[in-house]
Amino acid sequence: MKILLTGANGMLAKAVKYRLREGNEIICTDVEELDITDLEKVQEFVKETKPEYIVNCAAYTAVDKAEEAGEIVEKINANGPENLAIAAEENDAVLVHISTDYVFGGELDIEKAYKEDDPKAPVTEYGRTKLLGEEKIIRATDKYYIFRTAWLYGDGNNFVRTMLELGNAKDEISVVADQHGSPTYAVDLANIIGQAIERKIPYGIYNATNEGFTTWYDFTKAIFEYAGIVCNVNAVTTEKYIEMMKITQAKRPKNSQLSKEKLHMNGIVIPDWEDALKRYLKKEGKML
Repeated sequence: MKILLTGANGMLAKAVKYRLREGNEIICTDVEELDITDLEKVQEFVKETKPEYIVNCAAYTAVDKAEEAGEIVEKINANGPENLAIAAEENDAVLVHISTDYVFGGELDIEKAYKEDDPKAPVTEYGRTKLLGEEKIIRATDKYYIFRTAWLYGDGNNFVRTMLELGNAKDEISVVADQHGSPTYAVDLANIIGQAIERKIPYGIYNATNEGFTTWYDFTKAIFEYAGIVCNVNAVTTEKYIEMMKITQAKRPKNSQLSKEKLHMNGIVIPDWEDALKRYLKKEGKML
């Protein structure tokens, strides 16, 4: 099977490449090889390479910068996926696209988790453009998988590495405790994608994070516990954290909890976030 992988230098793309390496031909591209915002070039590249699957890991993910970055955010997050979908449709390929919890408003009661068809109400430019990308894909092709994920970490700069560094350098830190979601290991998200392709589950939109819910505060506590780091963690509200750090932030969802019921119904195996964290720390040589 031939697979075209965009955004090949990102943490998820690296995990996808590793997961799908056996028995497949993977064509890896970054913006220098393939600018997904250029429809003509995308069409030409896909026609020439003839992939059976296009896995799009390219995205503008700097949530705060996106508020002021202008049209480039929409070009990458909306027009780019549309171009890939058009080319996929023209060449009978399947598009696999990564989206985000930010397409929702984030104000759902924390006793609940978002389902795929719940109302969308993005409150950031990042969320708006990612939702627009989803809509453009759906209009352009019927053969697509859109996986909405959240709180992603893996090979590269990420929240876990940052907390490990802070925990080893400081006696005390403050972490937001009123944002709820599922930390998601890129290796496990790549495996969800791999399972979906191999099992040929029905096309459509799927929530795709590790199982279980937590907060950034409790996630940090778990990181320190499993890594054997002694550091006091103070729970603070989002508003207090912004005030303390003297920063300007795009609005963060209070509820990023995504239901994986639809994936489970299609036989997809999803590990718990704590199991994922332990595996990541062990891989990094940080597990106690």
